[in-house]
Amino acid sequence: MTRNSFLGEVKDAVTPRATLLVLGVVALQLLFIASYVGALHNPKPKDVPFGVVAPQAAVEQAVARLDRLPGEPLDPRAVADEATAREQIMNRDIDGALIINPARTTDTLLVASGGGTVLATTLEQYLTALETSQQRTLRTVDVAPASPEDFDGLSSFYLVVGWCVGGYLCASILAISTGARPANPRRAVIRLVVMALVAIVGGLGGAVIVGPILDALPGGVTALWGLGALVTFSVGAATLALQGVFGIVGIGLAILLVVIAGNPSAGGAFPLPMLPPFWQAIGPALPPGAGTWVARSIAYFKGNDTTGALLVLSAWAAAGIVITLAAAALREKRGGEPLPTEAR
Repeated sequence: MTRNSFLGEVKDAVTPRATLLVLGVVALQLLFIASYVGALHNPKPKDVPFGVVAPQAAVEQAVARLDRLPGEPLDPRAVADEATAREQIMNRDIDGALIINPARTTDTLLVASGGGTVLATTLEQYLTALETSQQRTLRTVDVAPASPEDFDGLSSFYLVVGWCVGGYLCASILAISTGARPANPRRAVIRLVVMALVAIVGGLGGAVIVGPILDALPGGVTALWGLGALVTFSVGAATLALQGVFGIVGIGLAILLVVIAGNPSAGGAFPLPMLPPFWQAIGPALPPGAGTWVARSIAYFKGNDTTGALLVLSAWAAAGIVITLAAAALREKRGGEPLPTEAR
């Protein structure tokens, strides 16, 4: 009797829906571990865009030598001169360059620690070893140095992560407080407007904290404010869209996309060329990766090469708006009945 009563209590307390949600949480937990450890446990440079400046007679030989390094860490290409190499680094076309001077025994390595100090240090290690094997020495010049207050160049990454967290948490709170799916398009618009206001405030707050307050990133408050508003809104709108289609499960899907897939592939702890191929491929298409790229460009590269990443963030924002409104309209048309994708 007691046993049957206990089993009945268990069935009442743990519904099939709750069981599915718990299983989903366990799946997210394991995916979190797999994604972070898989991306970050053994970083190695692979096909890093790299320039070589040398006299015509020596440049092809130098490029071939770099191309044959074990593990193919570099993707070398000839560059006309040092000025062009510096320009390409600042445009983020290449991550470093070797300036060979046959008249001397010392060559020059150009790096940009603002794009990630780990990558700059790794390039220096590879080239130092190579130069030593050729009985030559190396002088390193940092073309776009990271701020002394920006340890390992991580401030831009953590700034973007903070904006992303604000985006999906705000959208999740709106869902938890008044229901995951807005009852009609008018309420969906209200949620999007609230999300936009939060994005504006959060974007400004983050820019002020890393700029005037902590002096962690250069680049100006206005540009970072605009980026922060776009990152926060794009993540928030995407989360609202996922909730509009999948209900409370949409919060888990947002965490899957932004936290589990997006953060380790963002190029924060290790720049993109040091990540495994899967994470290197998905990183630029997700908000954390796109946001981190733009933040570093604003801070250290005069705002160069941001168009593609800004388009990615804008696409997430636009898709979030459209899907959120479409899901609400369909729900209203069905008289508030669950959509086919909604779990009971």
